Amino acid sequence: SDEEMKHLFSTFQDFVNNVFSLPLDLPFSGYRKGIRARDTLQKGIEKAIREKLQSSQGKDYADALDILIESGKEHGNELSMQELKESTIELTFAAFATTASASTSLIMQLLKHPMVLEKLREELRSHGILHNGCLCEGALRLDTIFRLKYLDCVIKEVLRLYTPVSGGYRTALQTFELEGFQIPKGWSVMYSIRDTHDTASVFKDVDTFDPDRFSQDRSEDKDGRFHYLPFGGGVRMCLGKQ
Repeated sequence: SDEEMKHLFSTFQDFVNNVFSLPLDLPFSGYRKGIRARDTLQKGIEKAIREKLQSSQGKDYADALDILIESGKEHGNELSMQELKESTIELTFAAFATTASASTSLIMQLLKHPMVLEKLREELRSHGILHNGCLCEGALRLDTIFRLKYLDCVIKEVLRLYTPVSGGYRTALQTFELEGFQIPKGWSVMYSIRDTHDTASVFKDVDTFDPDRFSQDRSEDKDGRFHYLPFGGGVRMCLGKQ
């Protein structure tokens, strides 16, 4: 119901606000608030999962929960209720804050670069999405959005300059050496997305907002696997990417 959704969203905000708290399990601490919010979210999600598992009505789409449930069955490793709840919260967290941040940065850059905005509008008009400054009814279909190549370039450039997440953590699986420094097995390693984008030699004029650098003619991001990584890379790439 709308009331349940409103309550869950408010709880999710509490969870997000306290997810990076100091791990001090004391009354009124951010950590305790975050744990309490997580437990409430898991109860709500468990209710939704049980309703989904009991529902035998067919439908013409699959949501994220359907995919999580089915992928476990396909690989002979059905996810437990706890795993489903935790995966759902992780997926929501991964997609929510990054989308809000990237959208804000996108609007800011379009306002600062009117020529880019007009070129983007022209693409939308040519695909029947925009008419006289208004969104055409029924125009926003996924297959239509995938055809918007310039929009893709604009968003990629926003994520290059203003990546929603500054970096990520990994654990060294074996001892290795990097530029004369030895990193022992078992150490935590942080990689910086922002510094990588700033120093990657493949990007020309790194401080300039230039969506065309991602066009088919230039494809600056294709020259090497890990020069452009707004959502990380490898098997631990961010779940919120799409």
